[in-house]
Amino acid sequence: MDAVISELPKFLSGFQMTLILAVTSGVLSLILGIILAAMRVAPFSSLRGFATIYVETVRNTPLTLVFVFFVFVLPTLGIILPLGKVPAIIALTVYTSAFICEAVRSGINSVGIGQAEAARAIGLRTSQTLSLVIIPQAVRTVIPPIINVLIALTKNTSVAAGFTVVELTSTGRRLSLNHPDQVIPILLGVAAFYLLITIPAGLIAGAVERKVVFAR
Repeated sequence: MDAVISELPKFLSGFQMTLILAVTSGVLSLILGIILAAMRVAPFSSLRGFATIYVETVRNTPLTLVFVFFVFVLPTLGIILPLGKVPAIIALTVYTSAFICEAVRSGINSVGIGQAEAARAIGLRTSQTLSLVIIPQAVRTVIPPIINVLIALTKNTSVAAGFTVVELTSTGRRLSLNHPDQVIPILLGVAAFYLLITIPAGLIAGAVERKVVFAR
């Protein structure tokens, strides 16, 4: 336990990077995931096709390979990203948005067809129907699965440790090498810092769900 206390500044630095990765990627994933969900139910086959290929490809690709693509493959194509958190945020966003998309799409499919028909009857265009009527209702119904995806995203930030990002897991690994006699306390410290993100996220999810839930 002495190593955890003495190395607390390094733990906090790693925790800060994990928090940056999780929050930034989470916000971007929500935006991209909702856009993809709207594309998947759009009346245009080209949009549906693109979104379907994107989602199915990304969902069935290991996250590590997504990181490899942005960190090592893109530079060979002439696209060089800054080392560190930028490729990690992009990789996490690309990966997580596919799962957000499917969660939102399931919510869209749960909205009664009469809602869309009523919107069209008062003259709303397809884009207005989706943005003003369907998606707001869909998001309310899928808050728990979306929060679960975001919690998984927080844990997935650990993959960035293998790609030059000094986040919480990377910090724990380095400290374990420096203090081989205190590996277990160090790993427990890493787990505790992850819980500082995931437990409040679960509590917030429950509070938001109770606030916005409505009778269907």
